[in-house]
Amino acid sequence: MEKVLSLIILTILVFRQNTLTEVNLSKYKQITARNEKFGNTITCEGKYPHHLQGVCRDDGSFYWSFTTTIVKTDLYGKTLKKIEVPSHHGDLCYLDGKLYVAVNFGAFNDPKGNADNWVYVYSAKNLSLLSKHKVHEVKYGAGGIAYCKGRFIVVGGLPEGLEENYVYEYDLKFNFIKHHVIKSGWTRLGIQTATFVQDHFWFGCYGNILLKTTLDFNIAEKYNFTCGYGILRGPTENSLYAGAGNLIKNGCDGNITAYKINQLFKFR
Repeated sequence: MEKVLSLIILTILVFRQNTLTEVNLSKYKQITARNEKFGNTITCEGKYPHHLQGVCRDDGSFYWSFTTTIVKTDLYGKTLKKIEVPSHHGDLCYLDGKLYVAVNFGAFNDPKGNADNWVYVYSAKNLSLLSKHKVHEVKYGAGGIAYCKGRFIVVGGLPEGLEENYVYEYDLKFNFIKHHVIKSGWTRLGIQTATFVQDHFWFGCYGNILLKTTLDFNIAEKYNFTCGYGILRGPTENSLYAGAGNLIKNGCDGNITAYKINQLFKFR
């Protein structure tokens, strides 16, 4: 009888524990506890013809853009699905089961423009192409994209000599809303990657520059930080993943490393 009662009590406790887990802990948080740690590097499996352009995530997967290849991995970097895509697929973001990728088939950083800009939309489940949206307002080449509070922002190239960067705002159907200016000073080839964390935009640039701006694109902070190959939310809301990659034999690889925001080095 005591054994039966103990079994019933144990069953109730397990049921209650599992119920609490389902209500209070998302799948992302459970996986984070096992795998995503500060300082750990997560490497995307495989090597690719072109270098990493950006990374985004949902709660159970990472999505990597390698210019001509889109790769879906688990949170350990193991490949789940990959597709070939036309060049130049740049940075990407995730929203409601879809991937949004900044694409340019024309010139980058040309003072006269001559870009051919699009946002390609893919299914996050199987990477099938769902739709294409022309974003011709992005003058110097679309290279990065982020989502925030019902709007998308697209960023990209920059000719030498310009002392500011440009942001192009769109609604959810990619109707153009507004052109914004970031008083950033010149950054080499403009802005490469973008994300939205802690109620701020974060823009990764070549030359070890990370820009943090307000919602209206005023500079809040400027960091000495290498993130030109990807910037995205980290294991917590107080952290970021930074993308990196190497030219290796017969291809390129890619990885991300988590950093606490309050430990990033600010430019004075």
